[in-house]
Amino acid sequence: MFRKSNLPELLSPAGSFEALIAAVGAGADAVYFGGKQLNARAFARNFDDEEIARAVVYCHLHGAKAYVTLNTLLSERELESAVKRAGELRELGVDALIVADVGLISRINELYPDLPIHASTQASAHSTEGCDLLAGLGAKRVVLARELPLSEIKTVTENAIPETEIFLHGALCVCHSGQCLFSSLVGGRSGNRGACAQPCRLPYDGKERLSLRDLCLAPHIPELIASGVASLKIEGRMKSPGYVYGVTAVYRRLLDEKRAATESEIAELERIFSRGGFTDGYFTGKLGRSMLGVRSAADKANSREANDAAIPPIPVKAELSCTVQAGVPARLTLTAAGRSVTVAGDTPEAAKSAPLEKDALAQRLSKLGGTFFSCDKNEIKIDLAPGLNLSPGAVNRLRRDAVSAWEAGERRANLPYTESKTDRPFPSSPLLSVYCRTAEQLDAIARLLPAGSETFLPVWEEIGAVTPSGVSFPAVIFDGEREEVVRTAKAARERGIGLALVHNVGQIGLARSLGFTPIGSQRLNITNRKAAEALSRAGLSDAILSPELPVPAAAAVGGRILCYGHIPLMLTERCFTRENFGCENCNQAVFTDRTGAKFPLLREYPHRNQILNGVPTYLGDKRDELDAAGLTRPYLCFSIESPASARSILSKFLAGEPLGEAVRRAPRSF
Repeated sequence: MFRKSNLPELLSPAGSFEALIAAVGAGADAVYFGGKQLNARAFARNFDDEEIARAVVYCHLHGAKAYVTLNTLLSERELESAVKRAGELRELGVDALIVADVGLISRINELYPDLPIHASTQASAHSTEGCDLLAGLGAKRVVLARELPLSEIKTVTENAIPETEIFLHGALCVCHSGQCLFSSLVGGRSGNRGACAQPCRLPYDGKERLSLRDLCLAPHIPELIASGVASLKIEGRMKSPGYVYGVTAVYRRLLDEKRAATESEIAELERIFSRGGFTDGYFTGKLGRSMLGVRSAADKANSREANDAAIPPIPVKAELSCTVQAGVPARLTLTAAGRSVTVAGDTPEAAKSAPLEKDALAQRLSKLGGTFFSCDKNEIKIDLAPGLNLSPGAVNRLRRDAVSAWEAGERRANLPYTESKTDRPFPSSPLLSVYCRTAEQLDAIARLLPAGSETFLPVWEEIGAVTPSGVSFPAVIFDGEREEVVRTAKAARERGIGLALVHNVGQIGLARSLGFTPIGSQRLNITNRKAAEALSRAGLSDAILSPELPVPAAAAVGGRILCYGHIPLMLTERCFTRENFGCENCNQAVFTDRTGAKFPLLREYPHRNQILNGVPTYLGDKRDELDAAGLTRPYLCFSIESPASARSILSKFLAGEPLGEAVRRAPRSF
């Protein structure tokens, strides 16, 4: 959806109240921040409820909007508490919630349809169809994948139902957001749960091969304005108030003047924070080693002064009008930002000696320090009858009550909460499903497969002796790539192949439009029943659950469970194989970390890369435990295995035997 306003919104981060003050002071149109739980920056200071309420008031006083993040995946037992939390945030007056979990998006929209939802970049939307599906679940805005070039951003924005938001400046993930399991499965800290350990910043083969420079689109402001996106987002909830103020101020100036940054302004942004310079590689489509960067000692020295700056709050001028008359409670009206409140206080008494004077009353009422307001005592309107007295404490209470009443007026009325009773939407009958990357693997295992098993090959793979039950779509399909994928998928459908393994919400409708029955892969990040139900209503017939779920959490949802495979840890837009090993090593390259652990690289359509866990997940010798939990729908994924190895692994799996090598088990917690 092309935005309706003249300029896109400038959206700034706040990891603390001081940073929020800095963002507003520098001219942000909106500020986003997290509470103490359920947000993707768990290690920022974040906001408690009192601070959230004050943050909303402060933003609204200055004409800015306040967005709160609830952008983590949720287990079945966490979902309803997250929904209640959304209701509490609605009452506090927040302008929108930024949400990643599709189950939570759907549930919030059911209960609180007046609360705008922005689908987080963690929802992995990179196509018009993906944005439209999220809009159907309740999202009014979608934060697009950071990997989209300008041409794709414009296409989605022009054609999608919801408005769009893109990242403008700040740290970049090397993996498509929502698709990174590296920190979770290798380090035990889930990026999808806000605890990323940033393995992409570490060396591989002795070099920082995955560490990206920060994004900077300051040279592209006119193009961004013309693109129609609704919001431009600065990353940085872990950054200082000085960083937030400095970066926001530069972009405020550029947007207001509708121009690209000068060299000196780029240098100013580099001084604030840099990793050896900036990159616009995704935006321009110029991918390569020039996107890499690390934070040097010189970078740190240059930015220290800017990040230490203290940004004071900006008080808003208030108008005060006070009436003190005999026999009736004193009244005080506070007017600010176009809204007025009136409060009543104590009834004045007849003065026994020195009566209350207008100047003394005005002086006490003007003491608005510690609030977001200011008022010149000489401008306060006072209607004071002679011969009366009102104690200093009574005057102070009157002033405090007026401020509190104005702030309380920001809140929404409570809406009743009703608990959801969601059944398991996916089938529960026993089933074995197997993905093979090559036809040779499928041909090698076919005779071992139990009757009724489902098999999948990549949609591009030439079929061998055995025709699979289904095709697997590419993990990512930009709008500009759709036509080629559709042409290839149609050929498979004409051969009678009826199933499609889909990896993104945007592929559900695509698969159905081509006559396939869509089965969701683990990339859909389904971790609760409401997410499964929402995607089932959208046309998904079955799904493989997130490999981040422990067995009890998976059992609570119901669905297929990954029981064997070198799980993809990252999906990268760049081809790291070509950059580091040469095209002659396609599907043979391996990254090695500082501990000696190895991570194979596989090509993904068209030249994206999957970085796999070198240690396979295996639950074949845990079948009794899985069966007892009702997880009778195992999924096996063969990627780097030879045909003979795939056959041996399947044989051991069917016999319930150990694999006989180092394996990864299901997680113990989520």
